[in-house]
Amino acid sequence: MASMAALLVKASSPFYSFPKMQNARFDIEPKLSVSTLHFRKEKKNSQKLRVFCGLIEPDGGRLVQLFAKESQRNERRKEALSMPRVVLSRIDLQWVHVLSEGWASPLRGFMRESEFLQTLHFNSLRLDDGSVVNMSVPIVLAINDEQKHRIGGSSQVALVDSGNNPVAILSNIEIYKHPKEERIARTWGTTAPGLPYVNETITNAGNWLIGGDLEVIEPIKYNDGLDRFRLSPAELRKEFIKRDADAVFAFQLRNPVHNGHALLMTDTHRRLLEMGYKNPVLLLHPLGGYTKADDVPLSWRMKQHEKVLEDGVLDPETTVVAIFPSPMHYAGPTEVQWHAKARINAGANFYIVGRDPAGMGHPVEKRDLYDADHGKKVLSMAPGLERLNILPFKVAAYDKTQRKMAFFDPSRPQDFLFISGTKMRTLAKNRENPPDGFMCPGGWKVLVEYYDSLVSSDNRKLPQSVPA
Repeated sequence: MASMAALLVKASSPFYSFPKMQNARFDIEPKLSVSTLHFRKEKKNSQKLRVFCGLIEPDGGRLVQLFAKESQRNERRKEALSMPRVVLSRIDLQWVHVLSEGWASPLRGFMRESEFLQTLHFNSLRLDDGSVVNMSVPIVLAINDEQKHRIGGSSQVALVDSGNNPVAILSNIEIYKHPKEERIARTWGTTAPGLPYVNETITNAGNWLIGGDLEVIEPIKYNDGLDRFRLSPAELRKEFIKRDADAVFAFQLRNPVHNGHALLMTDTHRRLLEMGYKNPVLLLHPLGGYTKADDVPLSWRMKQHEKVLEDGVLDPETTVVAIFPSPMHYAGPTEVQWHAKARINAGANFYIVGRDPAGMGHPVEKRDLYDADHGKKVLSMAPGLERLNILPFKVAAYDKTQRKMAFFDPSRPQDFLFISGTKMRTLAKNRENPPDGFMCPGGWKVLVEYYDSLVSSDNRKLPQSVPA
């Protein structure tokens, strides 16, 4: 992982181009059932599985990178000082980060109204050549009436951080109404009060949205000791090529890794080898942007993930650990499309999807907000994701007879114990040990230390748990 931190991939143009790659093709039907693979028989009687593959193309064929040229950064910073300014919130800055590195390729900045409406109503964007790419969550910047008045007829604005330092320039701007209710209803499927992202970013946001072409003055850094893990799509692609990966499978998570997760990942690796791949590489990709108050913070999750690798639960040789900078919406089947789409741009051609991805408990009623199976069903049908191979979770639970995490056997349901994320966090808060074999000891120790730190810090109360 230390070698990954040294990777710096910079491009003088806003696009990073990759050669066109063929889709994976197989001589015989593979044992793993996926939704979008293409097959070809080379020899009529051949029984050997041969795979032809390369890194998947970014959406739109080119990876967008929205940075000013290094030689022009000081000049652009000075120019920004003379422009009308929009102060970025912490979450706004995370979206600038996402856009700048090309996670949302081919999007070139905060959405204008046409892009916003396509996202809300179609979960996709139609490109100039008529092709469609997936885009399920709005990436927008809100401003209030006073800011709109200050901008006036200007075609450019400076985006600044909380210290009033220029971060980026938004050009060829378009200002349009912020239809909050419609945005909330279409993204979450409900307008019930208590949605974490809504409360944090939309409820008190301005009544206008401003879109345009984004130019980020220099790469976003957080200086929190974790920047070495924040690999851009271009840097990840370079790392996969360096490792001679012939398949990349991504695992999205925002919780500590337990042995059930590890079982799913190692089993996926095994199945890809059975399909004929020689060197499949896992992208272990925890979400690094905004999360709700009771989720384990990123810094502690990264400590826990490192312990998982140190303890040999996952193989460091075939695993790349990196941080996905996106904020979390908790928008279920709508948001999981965004998570999958972004990993295409990072080079992943397989995506593992589990039960109730990006879901949470209903904010008012005692039930799940989304159907637990809808995420994987939506991914298999979503427009613009046809090139991505969706790998549904097998259900893993704690097998009391084997004293380890195992795939659920419906013929003996009494032998299995399901430990939810909420239950896991409760055990750690109370310093109770989970069953042996649920999580590696080093990883569990980190989790307990996190909750101990909350209690000992000014004796403040623990964040109230939200089922997820």
